[in-house]
This record gives sequence, C-alpha cells and structure tokens, in this order.
Amino acid sequence: MSEKKKPLAIQTWIAVGIVIVFILVGTLAGVLFPGSVFESIIDSSIGKFFDILGLLKNNYINILESIAVVVFIGILYYILSVFIKVVMNKGSRAETISILITSILKFLAMLLALILILSAWNVPTPTILAGAGIIGLAVSFGAQGLLEDVFAGLSIIFEKQFTVGDFVEVADFRGQVIEIGSRNTRIKNISGNILIIANSDIRKIVNLSEELSFAISEVSIEYSSDLDKVEKIITESFPKIKELIPAIKKGPIYDGVETFGDSAVIIRVIAHCEEIDRINVRRMLNKELKKVLDINNINIPFPQMVIHQANKE
Repeated sequence: MSEKKKPLAIQTWIAVGIVIVFILVGTLAGVLFPGSVFESIIDSSIGKFFDILGLLKNNYINILESIAVVVFIGILYYILSVFIKVVMNKGSRAETISILITSILKFLAMLLALILILSAWNVPTPTILAGAGIIGLAVSFGAQGLLEDVFAGLSIIFEKQFTVGDFVEVADFRGQVIEIGSRNTRIKNISGNILIIANSDIRKIVNLSEELSFAISEVSIEYSSDLDKVEKIITESFPKIKELIPAIKKGPIYDGVETFGDSAVIIRVIAHCEEIDRINVRRMLNKELKKVLDINNINIPFPQMVIHQANKE
C-alpha cells in the first residue's frame, strides 16, 4: 500500500468505528445505562434514529415479509435467467439476445421487488402507482440517454449489425465484440485493451466478420531483378505456402507491383483468412516469402542513398 493510501484507509476505519459506536450506544442505551440520566438523553436524541431493537420488535412481521419477497424474487430471477441461457445457447446472436433479455429481466425483478416490499410495509397501492408514475415521468425527462442506449442495443441485435464474437472497427478501434449489453458494447483489440462505447454512440461501424479479411504482405526486390522471373517464382510457391499456413482460406494471390520505393520495387501478395487470424497469417506469409526469395537468390535490398558530387572546376 502506498503512503498516500495509508492515511485514507485509517480515516475510513475511524469513520466506520464512530458510526458503529453511535449505533451501539443508541440501540443499547437502556441495557448499558438503565434508569440513568444518560439513558434519557440518548433516548431523546440519537436513540430515536438507532432504536434497532424497537424497530425489530414492532415491525418484525414486515421485515420477514420483505426478506421473503427478496428471496422469492431472487430465486425467480435466477431460474428465469438460467432458462433463458439454456434456450438461447445456439449461436452468438442468440447469446447476445440472452444477455440483453437478462439485463431487462434484472431491472424488472428489482422494480417488482420494490413494489412488493412497499406493499408489505402497508404503503397504499395508489401511492405506489402514483410514485411509479412520478418515477416514470422523471425517467422520461432525465434518462433519455439510457433509453436511447437500450433501443440502440435492440436495433443492433435485431438488425444483425454485429454479434458477440464478431470483429469490428468503430471509431478507429479494431477488435472483437465481447459483450453487447443493454447500455454499452465492449470491444477488445489485439493488445487486450477494451473499448466501452454506448450503444447510441455507434453510428458508423465496419463488421469485419461478414467476409474474409485480407492478410497483405509487401515484399521489396531490387530494381535490377527480373520482375517476370520473380513473379513466376513467387506464384509457383503459393501451393506450398498455403499448405504451410492452414489459416489461409483463399489464395495466396499475387497482386502485382504496389509501388516504386527509393531503393526497391515493392510487390504485394494477398491471402484471404478470418479476421482473427489476419495478423498471424501476415507474419507467416512474410516469413515464407522471405525463405522463397533466399532460396532463389533474390535479394531484398537495403535502403540506399545516391550522392552526386558537384564538379568544382
């Protein structure tokens, strides 16, 4: 623990200790100081707020009913959530819908438990409904962003824009969708970083899992090399390269001359693969092409600089 965190931890424990002492004194004043002036002072002050024994004695039936409601709703929520997961366990889209339904179910369970607990404490039903109406009105004005996120999440799922497990690119962030929640979507990139983005903020997104991705290898060869010969050697090596790299689904394909560099001609080779394998396929493709060039004595040039010396005469 750092030196800055130690004083904070000590202060927290001191505050907790003070609260516990107040509760104990306010609750047990009659037991600890029976018939004394101190008892009457405590009873007329903090005892009014911490009379836990009196609360338990006078309202134990309501407390037991509240506990029963919480236990019942908790068990019901658990059974329904397990049922949803069992029914919707086929495919990433079904899993995504399952997560969203479970989130909504949790909210409804908490709302139902709150209403039943208030009923157990003899709060009139019209009062509960009126309170629910006020809460609904407040939500409609103050939680517009929440509602937008929920409806955006539903739109993502039912329009099949993407599902859990798909690779996507959003806001210059490229990664795999690991969760689509009622409010947020989580995307994890190759470095392990997780982007948490509100569903309503997902305006433009590229689904990289709809089609095969390109693993691109760019190879530099000397300007003096016979380009036709190089192309023929590389093309003839493709069957063996595909056998060595099983993740390649289509190709490799010779894509021609990409550009003319400062000291080399840059040619490009493309292999189609799943997005999850793209980086690894590119690395292995680079390795195998380098081996092919080495075997055939085709040099990959180093960067060169030509300097012309002016004639001083």
